[in-house]
Amino acid sequence: MQPLDPQVHYGITDREFLDVHDVQMDLLPDKLHQLRWKLNQKAKNEPKFRFYALYDRVFRLDVLEAAWKHVGKKGKASGIDGVRAEDILAEENGVEKFLAALHEELKTKSYRPSPVKRVYIPKADGSKRPLGIPTLKDRVAQMAVVLILEPIFEADFLDCSHGFRRGRKAHDALEEIRANLKEGRTAVYDADLKGYFDTIPHDKLMACVRMRVTDSGVLRLIRGWLRAPVIETDEKTGKPEPPRKSDGKGTPQGGVISPLLANVYLHWFDVMFHRQSGPRHWANARLVRYADDFVVMARYQGYRIDEWLDAKLEGWLGLSINREKTKVVNLHHAESLDFLGFTFRYDRDLYGNDKTYLNVMPSKKSLKKARDAIREKTGPKKCYKPTPKVVDDLNTFLRGWSNYFEFGYPRKAFRDLSHYTRKRMVTHLNRRSQRKYHRPKGMSHYQYFQELGLQRL
Repeated sequence: MQPLDPQVHYGITDREFLDVHDVQMDLLPDKLHQLRWKLNQKAKNEPKFRFYALYDRVFRLDVLEAAWKHVGKKGKASGIDGVRAEDILAEENGVEKFLAALHEELKTKSYRPSPVKRVYIPKADGSKRPLGIPTLKDRVAQMAVVLILEPIFEADFLDCSHGFRRGRKAHDALEEIRANLKEGRTAVYDADLKGYFDTIPHDKLMACVRMRVTDSGVLRLIRGWLRAPVIETDEKTGKPEPPRKSDGKGTPQGGVISPLLANVYLHWFDVMFHRQSGPRHWANARLVRYADDFVVMARYQGYRIDEWLDAKLEGWLGLSINREKTKVVNLHHAESLDFLGFTFRYDRDLYGNDKTYLNVMPSKKSLKKARDAIREKTGPKKCYKPTPKVVDDLNTFLRGWSNYFEFGYPRKAFRDLSHYTRKRMVTHLNRRSQRKYHRPKGMSHYQYFQELGLQRL
């Protein structure tokens, strides 16, 4: 299976890909890999130990070099200073100079986070999702902190958490849901948190971080990134507006450290759920969480579970439940569950037997997003592109999409999407000139697109 390309949006979830959501172990030098292993083992062996001497590891040159390899990539959006990785790479010894300067700033504690550039990404429902884009220097510094802190918190995270974690992926969460459904936990509390990344209270988040880390230098860095002013661009003039100070909430989507901090905060929700006083014990319920998307699965959903979730999420953690999107579904009552781009439902047996089977397939929303992406890649604005390049762009998208959605029973969705792609290619070829496109004589459209190398799901 080929990995997903983080530059391509596959219609997997509403949330856009964050800058980095998994530490690639093959990019780490042996010395750093060994350091992370030692930190992880220390945290595992001493669950109550608080790390007080980490800052000098953060500004080590080998750590900063590894951080650059993760985030210093071409094609990434620039922060408020306009500096991109391409600019650094174009200079002679540019990367070495850039990292040496950052190393000196961190070492002398003269480093100060820059304001965050606010951009908005359209969502499927017509609204916009705010993203905060840090400067390249801030992204490298954040990644350096992630490299040091991640193995510590990984020792604490529970198995019910799957999002933005090393060695875990969305398919693991989906498999856990399928296993729970087969065990009879078909009553599902499908939760939706309103603007989770933008509403995490800073004081409570820092208290969670301090449960493991007391190094003042590291804590100062994290507080600086959380409190960094936000700069928006005026839609009419296109000019930056005055910086807006932090209101004490939120960790910006787009920040490299945000996925880790988001997991650190909800980790304590996981802990409370599994304690003797939580639904895991008195309702035999199960929690499956992928970042801020989660479901609570049980044989029966009563008011007690609902009250417990309200008290912990809104009362204790200070988050907001989106009442319009949060619901309880019972899959044995002809209802379905949508999670991470998939639909779970029980369907009648195809051979007419009086039985049902658990069907797992790409959701209607995911298919619509995929069709929208294909339509954009073959639309009127792409007529200038050579046909092989259009086919190559489509293949990149289709490979990534099929790699993700191969879970479950996707055959019909794959067949329908392949058919739609071929139809769009015919429309695209007919639009390229005033004369109608004619395929080679004796060839069907299917054969011609196969000769061009168009991916068939």
